[in-house]
Amino acid sequence: MGAKKNNSANANMLVAFVVLVVIVLGITVIGFFFMKPEPEVIQGEVEVNELRVSGKVPGRVAKFLVTEGQMVKQGDTLVLLDSPEVEAKLLQAKAAERAASALSEKAANGAREEQIKSAYEMWQKALAGLEVAKKSYDRVLNLFEKEVVPAQKKDEAEANYKAMLATEQAAKLQYELAKKGAAEEDKSAAKAQLSRARGAVAEVRSYLSETVLLSPIDGEVSEIFPQRGELVGSGAPIMNIADVADVWVTFNIREKDYQKFAKGSEFKAFVPALGNKELTLKVSFVKDMGAFAAWKATKVSGEFDSKTFEIRAVPVDAEGLVPGMSVIVKE
Repeated sequence: MGAKKNNSANANMLVAFVVLVVIVLGITVIGFFFMKPEPEVIQGEVEVNELRVSGKVPGRVAKFLVTEGQMVKQGDTLVLLDSPEVEAKLLQAKAAERAASALSEKAANGAREEQIKSAYEMWQKALAGLEVAKKSYDRVLNLFEKEVVPAQKKDEAEANYKAMLATEQAAKLQYELAKKGAAEEDKSAAKAQLSRARGAVAEVRSYLSETVLLSPIDGEVSEIFPQRGELVGSGAPIMNIADVADVWVTFNIREKDYQKFAKGSEFKAFVPALGNKELTLKVSFVKDMGAFAAWKATKVSGEFDSKTFEIRAVPVDAEGLVPGMSVIVKE
């Protein structure tokens, strides 16, 4: 009877042990399948290069020829500015150019035929006066030598002769200058003044051309800042053009993952917005984000502080990607 009791107790203990082992194995299996750590996820964002469109001159927005989201080609007209001040300066510059041109032409052509003839007549008149004065002086001098007239008369006749001689020489010089025209120095100065005036006109015209703003690249109008009719200053951005051909994805990674994303390496990712479309990306840029982005380790963990790096990866196929889309990498 006692032996039967012992056998029954042993059997119960064996069953209990087997049940315990089964429970432990079940918990282990459940933990393996349901409690294993989730894969590490690194999230990035699609970015493109954007160019700001601005003018050199201040003005008022007269008309927009594009809208946000519109695709444009290089050289397309984007916006027209109204700048009355620049237009007024162009009128002033043109007036100065016309005045300088007239002075240069006058210096190059010399005196007119009427002026040359008038100078010649004045010289001939002076020659006639000189001849009369010379005869009068010779006559008075002869009488003075015969002691017929006093010395005062001789001096007056001599002074009159010398004055007429100076008048004749001056009239002759004016005639020669009229025939010759302006001096070479005056001509050069007039030409230089004309060149300066033309340069001023060209400068103002270049500023006036800045009132018609063109697209610098092929791309998409991503943002327009002012409204029609608003004033914009010199160099103030008016709109952004996104270069949709220059697309990349930016990620922030921890230092421990650096080797996986070294410059030149390729990796796979997917885009949730495109139905989890898979992308192949190639790292083109790696940059330390600085101490402000370091991962601080706790002393009890036994780890070390880990820096954060910014990486830029270029997709092999960028079709369908839009700036701002999320790109996911699972490790």
